[in-house]
Order: sequence, then C-alpha cells, then structure tokens
Amino acid sequence: MRRLRARQELWLGLLGVLLAFGGCEAVSRAGLVRRSYLPPASEVLARAVELAGDSVFLDGLGVTLRAWALGLGLACAIAVPLGLLLGSVPLVDAAARAIVELLRPLPSVALIPLVSLLLGSGTETEVALITYASVWPILFNTVYGLGETDPLAKDTLRAFGFGRLTVLLRAELPATAPFIAAGIRISAAVALILAVATEILSGFGEGLGIFIAQAGLATDGTRDVLAGVVWAGGLGLVINAVLVWAERRLFPWTPEHRETAARSRDVAPR
Repeated sequence: MRRLRARQELWLGLLGVLLAFGGCEAVSRAGLVRRSYLPPASEVLARAVELAGDSVFLDGLGVTLRAWALGLGLACAIAVPLGLLLGSVPLVDAAARAIVELLRPLPSVALIPLVSLLLGSGTETEVALITYASVWPILFNTVYGLGETDPLAKDTLRAFGFGRLTVLLRAELPATAPFIAAGIRISAAVALILAVATEILSGFGEGLGIFIAQAGLATDGTRDVLAGVVWAGGLGLVINAVLVWAERRLFPWTPEHRETAARSRDVAPR
C-alpha cells in the first residue's frame, strides 16, 4: 500500500509538471503573451540543457554550490551545539531567549548591505548570510528534539549512575538526531535560496544568481533567466531528495520509518 501511494504521488507530480509545461508552451505559442516575456517552455528547457555544456556557467554553478555547502556546514557547526546547550540547560535558554527572538525575525536579505560593508563583496558575505539564515531551523529543531526525548530513558541511565554528558550522548542525542536532520533539510533549501538571491542582489562576481541577474539585464534575456531558474529548482529537488534518502538510511528507528519497514515486510513474498 505504501509503495502504491508513493507511486501515485510520483505520477501525480509528473502530471502536474507536464500540465504546467504544456500550459506555458501553449500560451506562448498562441501569442497570448509576448515571447520576450514568456518564451515557450520547450525553448527554456532546451536552453537549460544547453547550459550543461557551458564551462563558464558550470564554473559559476560550482561557486554557488561551494558557498551553499560552506554556509550550511557552518550553520550546522553553530546550531547543533548551541541547540543542545539551550535545550539541556534551562537557565541558559531563559537567558538567551530574548536575544534569539530578537535576531530570528530579521530577514537575511535585508542584512546584505550591512554584511557587505563589514566583509566586502565576495564569498565571505554570501557564506555569512547563508549561515545566518540556515542556523534557525537547525537550532529550533535541536531544542525541540531534546524536549521530545523519552524521560524514562533518561531516568534509567541516571538510576544506573550515569552522568549528564552520558545521558546526553546515549539518550538525548540519538533521539534528537532525526529532528536535527529535518532541520538540516529545511536549512539546505533556505541556504540555496539565499545563495542565489544574494548573488542576484549583489550583481557582480560569479554564481548562478549572477548568471540570472546578468541575463535579466540583457536584451531578450528572459529565456536565460528562466533557464537559470530551472537549474536552481532542479538543484533544490536533487538536494532535498538526497537528504530525504539519507534520513531514511540513517534513522530507521523513527516511528515513520519503522512503520514503512513493517509494511514492506508484510507485502514481501514469502
């Protein structure tokens, strides 16, 4: 049943993509919208495929992915220990709550002028903004995961004389790991969006966002803009699919994955 549902969702997703593709193609070919505003979807897709052989474009794409990876890695290195600290020590959480609630709503894009003034233009600014935006989902998921740890498991370890660090490593951290992974998956999407957006707003240098920004300034550059957007969306889909697969492999003990495994055994041939 689970496999059938997943297959249905896949086919429905493909149907939605085909309908959107066909709608854009029909609207453009029928002349309802000027091609300079909305090129045919087939031309956009062909241009996106053509960019796969453009070494300059691929170099820029590599710059964006490198900034994305650095920012996301720094966010994990900051948010996970900080989340464990806030979730484990109520006094620290109470002391830091006002600062966290003050900084969290600040939009990262609004900080581009300030960060550019402090760090200059280039990868440093992009990585700093990505890190700032990606910290919050991981941080709050870590704190929430600690709060959902089974109290009986912690009390059992304490009853056997284990200290606070052992309880954290043996009970709380394994229980919190799926929540951390979900936060990383959310932050991965946020980091990619911010990487491209920062490059678009900066308007100079290298990267996928730079390609989109420069194409937007060129005459009849709409096709290249949309082709760049297709690449950005494709990267987001691939990254999300890889992270979902990794979660299922790394955390089979979570209730959702246990249920999936049980159903797979039930329908397996005997």
